[in-house]
Amino acid sequence: MKSNARVVVIGGGVVGASVLYHLTKMGWSDVILLERSELTSGSTWHAAGGFHTLNADTNMAALQGYTIKLYDELEKISGQSCGLHHVGGVTLATDQDRLDLLTAERAKHRYMGLETQILSPEEIKEIAPLTNVDGVLGGLYDPLDGHLDPSGTTHAYAKAARIGGAQIETHCRVVETNPRGDGTWDVVTDKGTIHAEHVVNAAGLWAREVAAMAGLYLPLHPMEHQYLVTDDLPEIMERAVEYPHVVDPAGESYLRQEGRGLCIGFYEQPCRPWAVDGTPWDFGHELLPDEFEKIEESVAHAYHRYPILERAGVKRVIHGPFTFAPDGNPLVGPVPGMPGYWTACAVMAGFSQGGGVGKSLAEWMVEGEPETDVFAMDVARYGDWTNKDWTRKKVVENYQMRFSIVYPNQELPVGRPLETTPAYGLWDAERAVFGSGYGMEHVNYFAPEGAPRYEEPSFRRSNAFGPTGDEARAVRSAVGINEIHNFGKYLITGPQAVAWLNRIMANRVPGEGKMTLTAMLSPKGKIIGDFTMMRLGPDAVQLTASYSAQAFHMRWFLSHQEPGVSIENVSQERLGFQIAGPHARAVLEAATGADCSNEAIPFLSVRQLIVGHVPVVVARVSYTGDLGYEIYCDSNHQVALYQALRAAGEAQGMRPFGMRAMMSLRLEKSFGSWMREYRPDYTPAETGLDRFVSFKKNDFIGRDAAMAARDNPPDRRLTTFVVDAEDADVVAYEPIFEGDAVIGFCTSGGYAHFSEKSVALGFLPSERIAEGATFEIEILGKRRKATVQMAPLFDPMAERMRG
Repeated sequence: MKSNARVVVIGGGVVGASVLYHLTKMGWSDVILLERSELTSGSTWHAAGGFHTLNADTNMAALQGYTIKLYDELEKISGQSCGLHHVGGVTLATDQDRLDLLTAERAKHRYMGLETQILSPEEIKEIAPLTNVDGVLGGLYDPLDGHLDPSGTTHAYAKAARIGGAQIETHCRVVETNPRGDGTWDVVTDKGTIHAEHVVNAAGLWAREVAAMAGLYLPLHPMEHQYLVTDDLPEIMERAVEYPHVVDPAGESYLRQEGRGLCIGFYEQPCRPWAVDGTPWDFGHELLPDEFEKIEESVAHAYHRYPILERAGVKRVIHGPFTFAPDGNPLVGPVPGMPGYWTACAVMAGFSQGGGVGKSLAEWMVEGEPETDVFAMDVARYGDWTNKDWTRKKVVENYQMRFSIVYPNQELPVGRPLETTPAYGLWDAERAVFGSGYGMEHVNYFAPEGAPRYEEPSFRRSNAFGPTGDEARAVRSAVGINEIHNFGKYLITGPQAVAWLNRIMANRVPGEGKMTLTAMLSPKGKIIGDFTMMRLGPDAVQLTASYSAQAFHMRWFLSHQEPGVSIENVSQERLGFQIAGPHARAVLEAATGADCSNEAIPFLSVRQLIVGHVPVVVARVSYTGDLGYEIYCDSNHQVALYQALRAAGEAQGMRPFGMRAMMSLRLEKSFGSWMREYRPDYTPAETGLDRFVSFKKNDFIGRDAAMAARDNPPDRRLTTFVVDAEDADVVAYEPIFEGDAVIGFCTSGGYAHFSEKSVALGFLPSERIAEGATFEIEILGKRRKATVQMAPLFDPMAERMRG
C-alpha cells in the first residue's frame, strides 16, 4: 500500500467508488480508496437499487439525471455490467394536494428538459395493470425510472477508477485521521499510514465514527429499512416487457419487478433508528432480523393497492440500515474549518444520486467549485447547533415523511424550538406563529385573537394570508418592527481588514460611517453571497448576509484568511430590530432624542447612538424598501431595546411584522433573496447585482469572469412580473411560456399585499424583456398571464427609502 496520495477516499460503497472514479475522470490519478471489508459492505450491497429523477430541488434532480445517464458510460469504460433496467415509473396521487404537487413538479421538469407527464387513472392502469386505481386521481410518469444491480454498479465505478489510475485497498481499516499543521492529513490504517492532501469521508454507515476520528460531528443517522421480494408470479412471467416502478405515497411504498416476481419496500410510520450508540466495526454483510410488525399497516394498504400481493409468497425479506441526514439530502463538500477534509455521506439514494455526488465533489476538489449550485447537499447547510439527539429525531421525522407532501409554506415541528433569541418570549406573548431556519426560531406572522396559532400547509394561499396583509399594510401606512436575527453577521477587524475585504468582495469597502451592498463571487464569477458592508471604524467592518449561510460563508472567509485579518461570526451576539415605514424616523427620534433627519442619517449611513439606555449601531437601510433602519445591539440588551422602541412607537401606530410580510414587501420592490434570486448558479450580470460590483478594482475574486459577463451581456436576465393569479401564487421554478415554448423559469414569488398584486421574479431571455410584454406562468397546472413590470410596484423612484 502506498504511503502518500493526493486523495484518500474512506469507504467502498457506491458513493466512495463514484468519488474515486470522478477524480480520475478529472485527471487526478494519485488517489486511493480504503475499505475496511469488501466493496459494497454496509448498506450498498442490500440496497433495492432503484433510481429516479424526481426531487423537489431542481439541481438535485439534474444531478440525479446525470447519475442515471452515467451508467451507460460506466459500462463502456469498465466492461462491467450495471444490470440496468430502464422500465419507467409512476407516482400515484390519491388526493388533490398530491396531484397539485406532482403537477407542480411536472412544470419544473418542462424547463429542465425532463420528459415526465401526468397520467390519468386509465393510463396508469394500462402501463401498470396490477395496480388498483380506485381512489387514484392521476400520477406522474417518468420514463427514466428504473433499477440496477447494486454490486455490479459499484464494481463498475471501481474498475473504471482503476483504469484511470486509482488504487483500491480492501480489508484495510482506518483507525485515525490526524491533521498536520500544513492542512494535510495522516490517515492511519491497520496496514500503515498514508499522508494525503485530501481526505474524503464516504464511510456510509460508519461516517459518524470516521468523522469522530477528526473531532468532527456530522448530523446523520442510520435507519432500519425493510423490503420484500415475492415468489414468481404468472402475471409477471407472462409480460412481454418488464413491469414499471410504482410509488404509492399514500401507502408509503414503492414497487417494482424483481426477476419473475415483485419487490415492494416500505417507509413505515413505526420506524426505528439503528445503532443509536454507534455502528459496530464488525458489521458489514449482515441483515437485521425480520420485523413484520413494523410494516403490518403498510402491507395491508399494499394488498389494497396491489391485490396480487395477497396470494404471492414471500421469497425473501431484506431488512438493513442506511443513513439519512435530517432533511434527507446528502452531506457533501469541504468541512468548514477543517482544510483538506471532505464529506460524501448520508447519500440515502445512492443509485439515484451517487454519480452526481461524485461529480460535484471531484469538481469542487479539482477546480475549486462545482459546476452547478449544490447548496441543497452542502455539508455547510448545517452548523454547530446540531447534536445527536436533535439529528436522530429529525432523521426519524424525515423517514416518516419520505412519501409525505411537503408544502412550500410548511414548518416541520420536530426538534423545535432549538435556538431562540431573548425576544422569543416577547413575540410569543403577542401570538407569534414561528418558523425555523438554520436552527433558529423566527416569526412568520402574528395570529389574530381567536385565530389558530399555526399556518395550514397549502399550495394555495393559507390562513396566514389575511394577517400577513394586515402587517404589510401597517408597515407601508405607519411603521412596523421586525427582528433582524435572520441575518448572519460577521465582524472583520485588523490592520489588513479593509484591504482583504476589497479582494474578497466585489464592491469597494465604504468609508467610515457608511455602508454599501456587495456581491461576493467565486473565481468563475458566480454569486456566493449578497452582503451589506458597514464601516464601523478605520479597521472594523460588519458584514451581514443570510443567516442560513453562516457555515457556507465562514468556510469561504477562513479558507482565504490572511495575516492582519480577524474574522468573527457574531450572528447571535449582535441582535436587534429593524423599524420600517413612513413613521420610522419619528420613532427613532423619539427613542434616541438625537437628530435623525435625512441630513444627519442619510440613506446607507451608519451611526452609533443610544436608544433608551442601550448602545446601538443604526444602519439606514431596509429590506422592506421603505424608509427604515436596522438597529443592532448586544444580545443581552435586546429586550431593553425592544421596550424602548415599542414605547417610542406607540404614538406612531407601530406594529410588529413577520417574515411572511417581509417577503411580500420585498417583492413589490423587486428585491432579490439569497438562494432564490441570488445563488451560485447565477451571475451578477444576470441578476442585476452587477450594480454592486466595482469594476475599477483590479484584484477581487471573480473579477475576470464578472468583466467578461459585463462586456458580453448575458442571454437571460432577472425580471419582475405581475401575474393574473387566483388563489395560488408563484413559489419557485414554475415555467414561463411564450406560446407553447418554455423560455424561462421563476425564482420566487408571492402576493404583494400593499400593491394588491401577485408578483413573480424569474429569468427571461434578455431580448424578450420589455415593459408590458406578456407571457404565461404555469401555476398548479394552469397557465396564468404574466406581464413584465420594469419599475418596482412600490416607490419606483425610491423617494421613501432615500428621503
